[in-house]
Amino acid sequence: MKKIALMLLGIAFFGVLVVEAQVKSISGTVTSSEDGTGIPGVSVSVKGTTIGTVTNIDGQYQMDVPNDATTLVFSFVGMKTIEAPISGSVVNAVMEADYVGVEEVIVTGYTSHRKSEVTGSSVQVSGDVLANMPVVSVDQALQGKVAGVNISASSGTPGSVQNIRIRGRSSITAGNEPLYVIDGVPMVNGNSSATTSGSNLSMLSTLNSNDIESLTVLKDASATAAYGARGANGVIVITTKSGRTGKADINFSATYGFSNDAVDGPGVLTGAEREMLAYEALINTYGEDYGFSTQEGAKEFYEAYPSSFGNDYTLWNEAGRPETDWADLITNKNAPMQEYNLSASGGNEGMSYYTSVGYMSQEATVIGSDYERFSGALTLDVDLSPSIKFTTRNNASHSFQDGLLEMSAYFSSPRASKFFMPSIDQAYNEDGSIDYENTSLPNPLWIAQEDIDDSKLTRILSNNSITWDTPVENLSFTTRVNIDYRVYNYKRYRNPLRGDGDGATNGYGWQAHRNSVNYVFQNMVNYSLSLDGGHNFDFSAIQEYQENRRYYLDADADNFTDVGLTNLSSAGNPTSAFSEFTDWKVGSYLGMVHYSYDGKYIVDLTYRKEGSSRFAPDNRWGDFWAIGGAWNMQRENFMSNVEVVDMLKLRGSYGLTGNANIDLNQYQSLLSYDSDYAGEGASYPGTFGNNDLSWETSKTLDIGVDFGLFQNRISGSIGYYNRETQDMLLDVPLSLTTGFEEQTRNIGRMENKGYEFELNVDIIRSNDMNLSIGGNLGTNKNEVLELATDLNGEEINITGTTQRVETGHPVYGWYMPTWAGVNPDTGDEEWFVNPEESDEKTANFNDAEQVWQGGSAIPKVTAGMNLHFDFKGAFIDLNGYYAGGHKVYEEWHRYTNGTDVFSVFYYQGVDALLDRWQKPGDITRFGKFEYTGRPWQRHSKFLYDGDYFRLKDVTVGYDFSPSLVDAIGLGGVRVFVRGTNLYTWVKDDNLKYDPEVDVSGYTELVTPPVKSFIFGVNVKF
Repeated sequence: MKKIALMLLGIAFFGVLVVEAQVKSISGTVTSSEDGTGIPGVSVSVKGTTIGTVTNIDGQYQMDVPNDATTLVFSFVGMKTIEAPISGSVVNAVMEADYVGVEEVIVTGYTSHRKSEVTGSSVQVSGDVLANMPVVSVDQALQGKVAGVNISASSGTPGSVQNIRIRGRSSITAGNEPLYVIDGVPMVNGNSSATTSGSNLSMLSTLNSNDIESLTVLKDASATAAYGARGANGVIVITTKSGRTGKADINFSATYGFSNDAVDGPGVLTGAEREMLAYEALINTYGEDYGFSTQEGAKEFYEAYPSSFGNDYTLWNEAGRPETDWADLITNKNAPMQEYNLSASGGNEGMSYYTSVGYMSQEATVIGSDYERFSGALTLDVDLSPSIKFTTRNNASHSFQDGLLEMSAYFSSPRASKFFMPSIDQAYNEDGSIDYENTSLPNPLWIAQEDIDDSKLTRILSNNSITWDTPVENLSFTTRVNIDYRVYNYKRYRNPLRGDGDGATNGYGWQAHRNSVNYVFQNMVNYSLSLDGGHNFDFSAIQEYQENRRYYLDADADNFTDVGLTNLSSAGNPTSAFSEFTDWKVGSYLGMVHYSYDGKYIVDLTYRKEGSSRFAPDNRWGDFWAIGGAWNMQRENFMSNVEVVDMLKLRGSYGLTGNANIDLNQYQSLLSYDSDYAGEGASYPGTFGNNDLSWETSKTLDIGVDFGLFQNRISGSIGYYNRETQDMLLDVPLSLTTGFEEQTRNIGRMENKGYEFELNVDIIRSNDMNLSIGGNLGTNKNEVLELATDLNGEEINITGTTQRVETGHPVYGWYMPTWAGVNPDTGDEEWFVNPEESDEKTANFNDAEQVWQGGSAIPKVTAGMNLHFDFKGAFIDLNGYYAGGHKVYEEWHRYTNGTDVFSVFYYQGVDALLDRWQKPGDITRFGKFEYTGRPWQRHSKFLYDGDYFRLKDVTVGYDFSPSLVDAIGLGGVRVFVRGTNLYTWVKDDNLKYDPEVDVSGYTELVTPPVKSFIFGVNVKF
């Protein structure tokens, strides 16, 4: 890792070696016309060139300009741009406010436009918001920032994947993840991990958030149609930082802090409580037949039949009744996290650069897991000639994740043992060594010490382009080559003494290696045309080709020679080896027209023709399009006297996007060759195939209003969307006589619709003090409109034990028996036979019918809230997130919430079980305890309201005064402390696990989001 870090450092700081030109020095101060104070961050450039700099915190600047330079241009957001002649070595400037002219530039990937000329629904988050945020993956920073975007963590383990849904779920069995575009190039992202039973690893965790200039979320067809078949689920555009001409701007930041679980999860029974309930189960089951009714009598009965009930409690009592707090033992308290970044940007005439190097390390809040990343970036913009510009953007990183078992109820998982391991089991032997032999489940201390779940991911992103400004005025041609190269290694080892590797296997090992490369080639022609009368056109034509190649190799073995030997070469019994090569290709042609009349009327036209290797040649190509329009009413003459309105834009769009996110080769009827017949290699039918398979499409209508009032002190937007998915790529069940379970077909329809609101208010706006509040809210209503039918014309529903897909309901709506409570006379749990028909109850779970419970795992409402306050250098920022209107189901309740042997004889019950029935007349949540092992009984008792609010982020900091900073020769110093996930409110008191579950809607035995306190400093040179 040290070699990699040195290599990245060398690459990163190559960009600071710039060549000085024949120049003269110019300096000056830029001040405000309102109060005469200096304005920091003003862009100062030589007119007609790329030479420039920015003012410091006092509004001062200094730069070298060519000897023949004549004019300087001063520009700043919210100020009127001015020009000043160079008449000497000092050029000062006074700038006036231009509230109406505040124009944020929205980056949409292929193009960018001023916010007033964007016809689609898009929200941009600046890099300033992302800088110094304690997140491993940059998409974590979006939660609560954008209306209509639901983000949930698959796990709180550092580096894990974030589940993102933009405006609901558009597909049933095809992919629902948004497309990621980095610097104008569609990328491959998602889970990089080779295992489904251990921690996952996000490809986005390879990017350093401090190298990000902005994140833009594209939501409607006008914004996403340019990406054709991959835009149906929304697009997230990531723009990395580039350099600025002028004196080198060097920035160093350091953060250090500690983390704990944001939510503790359910409490568990003590050993004494567990024993009491165990004896109670014996009384209720055997007491009447064997003549005992007290705890003492039940204890004597238990000890008399060790062959039937075991002797765990007998041994525990003989040992003095010691209690073990497994939750405390597996928790990595105050888990440290640290990050350091160093960047530099600058340039001179004809060249600019941005370069950085970073290091991040974070331990998980559970023992045996951590994450580490080295990263580096280098961006160069070089004028090869007056008409040819070369740009190269390069990011490289190496990530290491020490993961753990956590995606299910794995008994060897340290996280699961917190809820499953009986508190009467002892963690240590009398000599202080770890007791790995006598615990009922594998001792998590031993597993964390001996077992291995390591992931290593090296990623290199290189985006290179040449732009030629042709002799034809306003006509340019750009060709681009992007390479995304990833090398991934995974190592799993299970020790032979205790855990998943004990017994007959005598130790188990598995290693996987994957090389992946994604190529993107683009050719783009841009032409701008301005006609008299304020008619402006931007034409773009793009040809794009993308190819992804993946080579995978893994092998496993068991029967290791000795403890501590973890490589496969030390295993005596190789058990399997596997390798494969897969690839897919996408080709497309894109045309875009952007028209603006005097800034009042805007029209966008987009057409994309795209072909994918996932479909048969006759159905490979799809046509995708969109039309969008906007009317800036504030520019009309009849609005000229309405001074309170700074912006009032009506916008609307309609278009067709697509989805091809399915497994490869589904259209082909293929043979598989991985079988064995009498010692010989054999083949068999592997895929059913469907030569008619083609694109899943989505038609989206979007209308909205964007506004700014009172010099943009009040700004926001109101919008409505309706997206209908058609010809869904649906896995349809087949008759078993075919020899296959299902076939992917184009069939079915589904709808998502809702409203989105954004509002920001500057309550106080001045030089010394500012106060602003804001928020966003998005609603979503999902409904399945059409599904496949069988030969009799009957709808083919998808039904599981707790969820169902059926027309007229949300996709994967909750569908299960309805719990009727505990019978106060008998103590039996009861269920409604069919609550849709009668109030009849039954104590026989098998007689209870599955019925709709209302809602699904998709939140109907998501919202974000923010507050900013600053006063003379001191500042505070608060951000919160809310999700509601959905339901969450508690998995694994059979082991922890049952009033039977699983909770008090085999595993570990939760302390909520103390609210159980004991005598006639008791009104309780849990029925009477019995000595029996009930089968899985999934019903509405464990279906909870999922509404929750989380205080995501609180930052308090101070920017040191300019006079003090200048005195020590620095450009700026900021110190801050940031807290994350400091408070969580949950509507349903019975939901004890973290409410931020993944898109399935089930609680998981994974690391919850973390509550962190981070201390940081940022120094500019």
